[in-house]
Amino acid sequence: MEPITIRELQRQAGETPFEAALRLQLDQAASKETRQGKAYVELIFTDGLDSLTIRVWADHGMFSRAQHLRAPMFVQLSGQWVDRGQYGIEPLAWDFRELDDEERGNLLRGPESLREKQARDFTDIVETVAGLTDPRLRGLCLRFLDRYEDLLMRTAAARNYHHARRGGLVEHVAQMMRAAVALLGVYEELNADLVITGVLFHDCGKLWENRYQKLGFTMPHREVGELVGHISLGIELINKLWREMCEEEEAQSWESLTPRTEDVRLHLMHLIASHHGTHEFGSPVLPKTPEAVLLHFVDNIDAKLEMFKEGYEKSPLLGKNVFERRRPIYHSTVRPLPKCAEKAAPKDNGLPGED
Repeated sequence: MEPITIRELQRQAGETPFEAALRLQLDQAASKETRQGKAYVELIFTDGLDSLTIRVWADHGMFSRAQHLRAPMFVQLSGQWVDRGQYGIEPLAWDFRELDDEERGNLLRGPESLREKQARDFTDIVETVAGLTDPRLRGLCLRFLDRYEDLLMRTAAARNYHHARRGGLVEHVAQMMRAAVALLGVYEELNADLVITGVLFHDCGKLWENRYQKLGFTMPHREVGELVGHISLGIELINKLWREMCEEEEAQSWESLTPRTEDVRLHLMHLIASHHGTHEFGSPVLPKTPEAVLLHFVDNIDAKLEMFKEGYEKSPLLGKNVFERRRPIYHSTVRPLPKCAEKAAPKDNGLPGED
């Protein structure tokens, strides 16, 4: 039986039981009791994109084995699944086994379609920054990508709301770059090299705030991320890499360049510091240059549209084309209007006398 994802399970599950296998990591396991004192084990699994909660009651045949499951085990769950509405999706007759090393590695890399997308996104990022004109910004970007590729490919763009998955930051940055390049073609007076570099580095501090474990889908809370935050961490990283570059022989040729090297660094730091747009959303300073304004809005646009996309896939329908509100959006969402297209002509089935 070919394993399916949690999202595929959610799409297929209904009142009629059906057979399916899923490969998952156990994220949390806890022994609990109801108010009436009935014991059960609550198991929360993830496949890196979605989560699945299973409650195994004391009178179930799997209760004893479920009590011995420990996070962060990697397992395959196989059985009959049903969606009973009020209680959500649950297995009926089911069993599990631990994954071998190869199966675990494949699971951590995500579904094939996601793996391919993230690989394309990373390639797009490398090709875009390699085309920067300013050798200081180009060198900074390539140095970062060469040194931190592994961490970047397992960092999320956010903990909950958008691109909240292993490698989500790569997807977010690549899409922001495409949007920024398009807008820079309209606002040609802006410093395109600075904006593109700002896109790459705006969330680079999340490598220490939203990074998944190397061998798991768990994103631990790290002390440095909580105490310093990704904006400050990003500025610190830029300064570290910049100092390294300035100590190399190539930096001597920058003296003939304008603007001054120190001004380039200062404006890049401003983009990182101001990209949240307002003080209440965490920016220590407000965007005070056109490049900073563009970066802020491109970041916000991509995050918001990803939230809408996730909502259409996961939120329940309240009515025709109307979806339940999904935080942090403040309202319910409506299915977008399809693009204009010609209606498909009816097929001629060869039968006479039919209009």
